[in-house]
Formats: sequence, structure tokens, C-alpha cells
Amino acid sequence: MQGKIIKGISNFYYVASGDSVYECKAKGVFRKDRQKPLVGDNVELEVLDSEKKIGNIVALSERKSRLIRPAVANVDQALVIFAIQKPRPNFNLLDRFLIMMEQQGLPCIVCFNKADLDHDGTGEQYAGIYEKCGYRTVVVSASEQKGIEILKELLYHKTTTVAGPSGVGKSSLINELMSEAVMETGKLSAKIERGKHTTRHTQLMAFEKDSYILDTPGFSSLELFDLTKEELAGAYPEFAAYEEGCKFRGCSHISEPVCGVKQAVERGEIARLRYDNYCLLYQELKNKKKY
Repeated sequence: MQGKIIKGISNFYYVASGDSVYECKAKGVFRKDRQKPLVGDNVELEVLDSEKKIGNIVALSERKSRLIRPAVANVDQALVIFAIQKPRPNFNLLDRFLIMMEQQGLPCIVCFNKADLDHDGTGEQYAGIYEKCGYRTVVVSASEQKGIEILKELLYHKTTTVAGPSGVGKSSLINELMSEAVMETGKLSAKIERGKHTTRHTQLMAFEKDSYILDTPGFSSLELFDLTKEELAGAYPEFAAYEEGCKFRGCSHISEPVCGVKQAVERGEIARLRYDNYCLLYQELKNKKKY
């Protein structure tokens, strides 16, 4: 029987097949071959108990993609959600996530939620910064259901991994996309403006035919483990058009006297916010100890 892993908790995998969901374990052959089933995997399963919906995963189908962070398979794109207000966006964290997706070759949609709290158009300004970098952006309000249909259109017929820090309304937004309260929502702490982690495991949910959302646990920090400082500029797509103006080959865009990227920043053609984050991340990678 064929199915798709929609949730994994500890050593149990929940496999959707037809109208049923089976609780499965992976056969020992996977451990022997050092294979680990992932949420999003298409699998072959054997049914052990049809009434109790219990089975075993006996084979994995070939993956069209695999993400390391988050660990999921067969994903088409990523959706990263930040709030416009309460809490205000941490752009350094947002850029880290985009770099991670660039490293894994995954297109990314940037979503700014809580437009109902945005009284001065700040959300559109934020969206404009990332739209100019080549990312698809959308401004929404989960509480007022604004922009939900636009967002749905971007997700149709794709498997999308959804991520965002705590407190940005990620669970509420997914509830709107699913048209039902499928996720527990947490209350934002008024004192420190951080939400509790309401997502504890990776789960795939179908909201239309062939349209899936992979919700992943909230994140508060992302380390750029497998990136060198020399590779960092390649993860900023807006830099490419200006690098021919750099005098030195392999320009770091930091301290060189003639730099097309720095000139573009001064002219306002590259967002200062993005460039400042680039400088911070470059220094972090430069200082990283090699073991």
C-alpha cells in the first residue's frame, strides 16, 4: 500500500493512505542502511491491523528534494512568517532563514502578518525591501482574514514548509489557511513579547488537493554552520548585479575601497538593513572557530 508520512513523533510515523491514517514504525532495514524516514516522504507500507490502523513502513520512494533544516522531504518552497508589530521583526533572523533556504536551493515566500496592527504602512515597506531582493512577499492579517486568498494562491499544488519565530501568529495563520482550527494557538507574553512554542513536531497538512503545509517548530536562532564568509555574498541575490563594479576579485564588500555593492547601498539601490545584516553575519563567520 502506498502512502505519505504526514507526521513523525519519536519513532512513530503517521502515514496517510486514501482516507485513512496509519500509525507506523520503520522496519529494521532502515536502521541497517542508515536511512531515516522523513515527514513528506512517499512510502510503501504493510498493514498489520486494519481496524486499529497500525502498520510498518517497508520502503521509501525516491525523494525529489530533502531539507536538512527543517528535516523534511519532497518540499517545493518555504514560507517564512514574521509579524509587523508585537513582536517587531528580527531582520537578522529573517535573513538567516533566507540564507538557509538559499543554501538548500529552495524558493522562499516572505510573509508579514498582523497587518491589522500596522497603522503607518510599515508592513508594505518591509515587503518592498524583500521584493526588491527577488523574494515573493505578502502582507496579511490572520485576525482580519486579509490577504489570505492571495497567500493561498501562492501555496496551491505545492508542498510548503512554514516557519517563523514564536509569537508572530503562525498557528493562527495556518488555521485560516486550513479553514479550521487545526492547531493549538498560544498566547503571546505581554511582558517579553515572545510566544510559547506551540508547535512540538513537524506535521504535514493538506488544505487542498495536492497542496500541503509542513509546519515546523518555532525558531529563535539559526546558526550558519556550513557557510564560509567567502560564500555569504552568494546568499544575497541582490548583490550579484553590482559585483561587476568591484575593483578586486573576490571582493568581500566590507572594507575594499572600490566596491559596487557598497556604492549601491549608498545610492539606496540595496537596502541598508540587508547590507548591515550582511556585515554582521560576515563578521560572525570570520570569527567562527574551525574545528
